[in-house]
Amino acid sequence: MNMETPVIELRHVDKHFGLLHVLKDISLKVYRGEVVVILGPSGSGKSTLCRTVNRLETIDSGEILIDGEPMPAEGRKLASLRAKIGMVFQSFNLFAHMTILDNLTLAPVDVLRIGKKEARMEAMRLLERVGVADQARKVPAQLSGGQQQRAAIARALAMRPEAILFDEPTSALDPEMISEVLNVMTSLASDGMTMLIVTHEMNFARKVADRVIFMDDGMIVEESDPEAFFLHPQSERARDFLNAVHSH
Repeated sequence: MNMETPVIELRHVDKHFGLLHVLKDISLKVYRGEVVVILGPSGSGKSTLCRTVNRLETIDSGEILIDGEPMPAEGRKLASLRAKIGMVFQSFNLFAHMTILDNLTLAPVDVLRIGKKEARMEAMRLLERVGVADQARKVPAQLSGGQQQRAAIARALAMRPEAILFDEPTSALDPEMISEVLNVMTSLASDGMTMLIVTHEMNFARKVADRVIFMDDGMIVEESDPEAFFLHPQSERARDFLNAVHSH
């Protein structure tokens, strides 16, 4: 029984888009230093779950807690809790008109009130870490997709988050760029970064996850360690999903 406070906790979260019930009574805890990977077929609610955690999507009922504090719907408290959780999207979401370096320093200076010089040094250190320091003066369009996504990960890290959400971070990338991004994520995992990751990359999930959450039709169907999930899925839906993945 884990007695510490989870970094991220969802309690009985429900969410509809119109008549579509996309999240059904979702409860989930992510502890410090843990890598939790969410798998499931398209349309199972994985990305929506990820986006509700920092209120990019509102919820209909239930609650979301960050470090044990309930996330309000709006206001300054929301902003400060949200700042604790980084987010990396499918489509990079870098500011197109700004250099990579400026993309990384904007929020730390504005939100964390870090001095410009310190923010730039920290940004360069992070760009070095993800292998794109030589691209710092360029704008996003001058970088490959893989480089942009690595810069986006560095931007999330620049906010010194307690956890990072990854919403299918490699799904918009060409195959040869996927491994560049997964390698950065693997190194973050080994450094103990708390991560909640929605992905289709099965080998990565198997290798890096501490826990696998399998979703289908808006529900958490299974939750187990990766070996158990991949070798002995408990539900028919998980078996069907894994068979479909392996047959591709």
